[in-house]
Amino acid sequence: MQGTTPTFHACTPEDAPDAARPSLANIRKQYGFIPEFYAYLAESPAALQAYQDLSARLRQTTFTPPEQQALLLAISVTNGCEFCVAAHSMAARRAKAPDAVVDALRALRPVEDTHYAALTAFAQAVVRERGWVRGAPLQAFFDHGFTPRQAIEVVLAVAMKTLSNYVNHLTGAKTNPELAAESWQRPH
Repeated sequence: MQGTTPTFHACTPEDAPDAARPSLANIRKQYGFIPEFYAYLAESPAALQAYQDLSARLRQTTFTPPEQQALLLAISVTNGCEFCVAAHSMAARRAKAPDAVVDALRALRPVEDTHYAALTAFAQAVVRERGWVRGAPLQAFFDHGFTPRQAIEVVLAVAMKTLSNYVNHLTGAKTNPELAAESWQRPH
């Protein structure tokens, strides 16, 4: 039996499920607006909490804030998530990731900085190969001084961005006007 397809609801702190309301209110306070991704994610308080937990755990890794943002940007580009590419481009620049790295990732060009190239290429290989990374990409990561611990921490970043990228794809989240300066369109 066919029915109508339900639409996804972009929640506000006033109409979100009770368990998500405090988080959305805090997000609005932190950013000055509610990024559309969070508005959709709040439909599932468990998913919203999981994303916030993963984000907090990523901040506890051995990666610097600029490295964290470069990772999240590289993963989002690989997954073709327009919302997250805009958000993490802005966040990467604020975290002082090199502009040349941000610009190269957004333009699907090779990253010239060898440190960031090894880091982001490995993260993108993890996404494309669904974790089955062996040989040259893994060795290049280690050859640039990264460790087995950090390889696992990259998987943490992939898990975090898979949640957000896929929710954005599913819901059709649009880039908020506040992020428009970093708008990006995935290649088709």
